[in-house]
Amino acid sequence: MITVSQAVEKVIRVKPFLVEALCDGILNVSSLARQIQPAVEKLVEKNVKQGAIVMSLNRLAPQLDYSLNKNLQKMMESLGDIIVRSNLTDYTFKNSNTIFQSHTRVMQEISNQQDVFYTLVRGVFESNLVVSSTYEDLVEKHFSEEECIWRKDELSAITLKLPASNIQITGFYYQILKTIAYEGINIKEVISTTNEFTIIVNDQDVDRGFTILKNLKQSNKLDK
Repeated sequence: MITVSQAVEKVIRVKPFLVEALCDGILNVSSLARQIQPAVEKLVEKNVKQGAIVMSLNRLAPQLDYSLNKNLQKMMESLGDIIVRSNLTDYTFKNSNTIFQSHTRVMQEISNQQDVFYTLVRGVFESNLVVSSTYEDLVEKHFSEEECIWRKDELSAITLKLPASNIQITGFYYQILKTIAYEGINIKEVISTTNEFTIIVNDQDVDRGFTILKNLKQSNKLDK
């Protein structure tokens, strides 16, 4: 059987927006205690007084705040350039034994093009391809024998250049995605390399997405 404090932490940690609001001191702790009381009681298998949950939340907040913010603010300040590419098309193909051959044929034809956006990610059962819309005909020609599950055009990519130490900081990607989610922007795809992070959004959302990410970097400097 776990303690009340352990149960409170377990309930809170799976609700990242609540964790952040609790750490920032903008939540009514008593109201939060009432909200999570049934879940806490279920975990500890007994009745729990609301006051005990409030005390656990107050003790937990500083620990969570340290965990969320250690080195994270410094990392956000060191974000690099933000690069926008518009007029993209997104394809999802069912995986097959020939899909890489199709990919290779496209790559051979566009290898000398400097302005092309092209990325292929192979998953367990399907592969995702995002390409500049001007090369749609080329993709559809060489992938004609593949099973296309989904296709969407009028998309844009917003790419963040990341500091090399980003892979060592817990919560770094969450901080970016949370900011986008708060503003109600629907992310169509996420593409990541070691030092680049790209989100694919609808064309009509790209200007707002760019501004949000630009402000994210600037706001962390202002908070110092």
